[in-house]
Amino acid sequence: CALVAAGATPAAARPAGHGSATAYAALGDSYTSGPGIPAQVDAACARSDHNYPSLVAARRGTTAFTDVSCAGATTAEMWQAQGGRPPQLDALDRHTDLVTVQIGGNDVGFGTIIATCARLAAQDPAGNPCERSYRALGHDRLAVDIARTAPKVGRVLRAVRARAPHARVLVVGYPDLLPDDGSGCFPQVPFARKDFPYLRDTEKRLNLMLRLVAALNRADYVDTYGPTVGHDMCKAPADRWTEPLQPAAPAAPAHPNAEGEAAMAKAVLDRLDRGHGRG
Repeated sequence: CALVAAGATPAAARPAGHGSATAYAALGDSYTSGPGIPAQVDAACARSDHNYPSLVAARRGTTAFTDVSCAGATTAEMWQAQGGRPPQLDALDRHTDLVTVQIGGNDVGFGTIIATCARLAAQDPAGNPCERSYRALGHDRLAVDIARTAPKVGRVLRAVRARAPHARVLVVGYPDLLPDDGSGCFPQVPFARKDFPYLRDTEKRLNLMLRLVAALNRADYVDTYGPTVGHDMCKAPADRWTEPLQPAAPAAPAHPNAEGEAAMAKAVLDRLDRGHGRG
């Protein structure tokens, strides 16, 4: 992919047009860190040197780049150590002038949702057993969990602003994981047929929350869902940018592969080019 190639280009040959050099810090979870994608440079955090922050840093020719993204991170790991690594917010200071943050999926319970829906699919493969389970108490528990995560993300963004008061802050959304048209692909992705639209809508709800919280905290939102539609984990190996539960390309299950990280890098670079508060 072009962006991957750009990430390995010597500084003198890097393309122009992506702004001046910056002190850039990347915070986030496994969708940021890039588990399984070569080359892994931090085993404890499953961090790749071809994740989207690394590609963005190389393309922009940053003067200082710190990537503290870590698989399994929640908003709590912004303030507390994880796997022997310092709190992610410790990467910021008054000299930081670009910050990307991709967080919230683990607060909502992304891994648990996948395991639950896969287990329940065996009971009713043509129905929506996962949706029924999450709505069993008369309300959508996942919608409630997303709403409860919103203030946590807001607190992270206020802490980022306090530690890096001069930085441009970008909140990065999550890419398209399941077919946008609501269709399914059992057994490649082992969810019941009618649960696919429910889970698609749940991810869209999470991204909408991130967009709104970003706006309320003077941060820019990066839409990675729109640019990745048509490359979800139900697609053929040559076309997908997110791997299914049994990956064919180097990546963690249900996570972006190298092409997915490159697509998110392009979305971040495009958002930086558009300037503050536009789009």
